[in-house]
Amino acid sequence: MAETPITAETAGRPPFRADHVGSLLRPPALLRARDDFAAGRIDAEQLRAIEDEAIREVVRRQREAGLRTATDGEFRRESWHMDFIYQLGGIKQVQDGTIKVAFHNKEKTYEWAPPSAHVVAPLTLEDTIFGEAFTFLRDNADGSTPKLTIPSPSMVHYRGGRSAIDESVYPDLDRFWADLTAAYAEEVRRVYDLGCRYLQLDDTSLAYVNDPAQRRHVAEIGGDPEHQHEQYIANINRVLADRPADLTVTTHMCRGNNQSMWAAEGGYDFIAETLFNELAVDGFFCEWDDERSGGFEPLRFVPKGKRVVLGLVTTKRGELESKDDLKRRIEDASRFVDVDQLCLSPQCGFSSTKEGNDLTQEQQWAKLALIVETAEEVWGSL
Repeated sequence: MAETPITAETAGRPPFRADHVGSLLRPPALLRARDDFAAGRIDAEQLRAIEDEAIREVVRRQREAGLRTATDGEFRRESWHMDFIYQLGGIKQVQDGTIKVAFHNKEKTYEWAPPSAHVVAPLTLEDTIFGEAFTFLRDNADGSTPKLTIPSPSMVHYRGGRSAIDESVYPDLDRFWADLTAAYAEEVRRVYDLGCRYLQLDDTSLAYVNDPAQRRHVAEIGGDPEHQHEQYIANINRVLADRPADLTVTTHMCRGNNQSMWAAEGGYDFIAETLFNELAVDGFFCEWDDERSGGFEPLRFVPKGKRVVLGLVTTKRGELESKDDLKRRIEDASRFVDVDQLCLSPQCGFSSTKEGNDLTQEQQWAKLALIVETAEEVWGSL
């Protein structure tokens, strides 16, 4: 693998050689507390205290594993994205069963009809979303770099498209995108003021549209399956246009992650050239954990100065990967982009929803430790 030195500009900034996506398995005590809160057996203050203690412990475990990044495991959320989207002004949660997501793996299938987000009033940002959660993480990171994960603005649009946006509020979508990106830009500004220097925009839509079945879905709800990803990239860039120079922004693009199942398949080929060259982020978390993810060929479009975090370690199963196999796959990837632009991570979070994937806490921590050990051996530092 041909190597080039890390430049002074990128040294010490995330994404790190060994990194992770964000969500971590909820400890049983936290899951019980959430059930107790829902049943009225404990109040919000008691739940918060249990969450706080669980987050302190999970930050300690990340540091113990050797990671330079710390997240709160998304322990205060039910799901990785909807807890954020429902807090935007103008969004209403609707339980109508009209928007369904089909998840599957080799053993099982699951049709999910969660409450959907409908735009019923002009979009605004009222309170800083996850502001208190980030402040707690910041104050308890203990030398690690605290990372905040939020859903990309694309996720407000992708599932329902035009049908989930009240036409009396937004007769045309240009105003919708203007208001949405303004709200997101304000969120970015506010979390930066709270001390966030590592922000991740999670965006399944940019991975989903590589799957022909998902492009058919886009067409069915009135979207443009050939060009919608270009619109999404342009609007993310609007959000980030005025971000501070010392704020690192990455994006994570997976094909669905719900109780060890996924929703889409296929490589990144359909969007790769536009994605890597036009999306104004510093790094890309991409999943390449099995055959459904395609090959590394799309990496040939990655320009200098960008990093790609290879999601080679699966969070869908507990079996531990071989370090030698991981090194071989990193070498394969380096045929298409300089190895100095690569990092290593799990392919997705371990618990994108509160239920988590089908592996144990011990298996989760073993996988994260393996990522750290492998990264140290490949790159010599983290």
